[in-house]
Amino acid sequence: MAFRAAVITFPGSNCDRDMAVAIERISGTAPIRVWHGDAHLPDDLDFIALPGGFSYGDYLRSGAMAANSPVMRGVKEQAERGVPVLGVCNGFQVLTEAGLLPGALMRNASQNFICRTVALTVENSQSLFTGGYDQGQTIRIPVAHHDGNYFADEDTLDRLEGEGRVAFRYAENCNGSRRDIAGVLNAAGNVLGMMPHPERAVDPAHGGIDGLALFENAIKTLVSA
Repeated sequence: MAFRAAVITFPGSNCDRDMAVAIERISGTAPIRVWHGDAHLPDDLDFIALPGGFSYGDYLRSGAMAANSPVMRGVKEQAERGVPVLGVCNGFQVLTEAGLLPGALMRNASQNFICRTVALTVENSQSLFTGGYDQGQTIRIPVAHHDGNYFADEDTLDRLEGEGRVAFRYAENCNGSRRDIAGVLNAAGNVLGMMPHPERAVDPAHGGIDGLALFENAIKTLVSA
């Protein structure tokens, strides 16, 4: 059976095509492109991706308006059923605003937009998304954000650490994120939010392929399940 993925597009998304190309490159099947105003997601999805960009121009707070789009009701329902959901950059912001992940993404500590490749440390190599890496491995993934400063209270941070839900850390903190956190998982492990862009590191032409293992492991695992 063909791999069925969906990429959600919000007004202001600008990385939805990048995400779709990465998924098709690795799975061999083009994902279904879903508009934010659709009240229902396609049936029998194996994977949902919320891409980067500036949904609704980042008005109110980054991801706040998109989190209330009609399609997010379906994303929440599918996530609760165990369908894997990947939110990258603005997609991560949307997931926190929607309550699917804890914490919030605030303005970078430098107050500047950051656009460069950064080093990440793989903290959890046991999830669907990170199983293609080794724990402690250093990978290099591009970032491009103004509001990537991950914040949560100490109790939440301790819980994330204790439950192994920190997926990636910045090897060198580029935005002020608490405890250098670059990506977190939900309690069930089927939802990952991360500020760096793995879809921009899946081809040698991108300058690196360290994002490839994330998609390869997730898709291979889901197809063989």
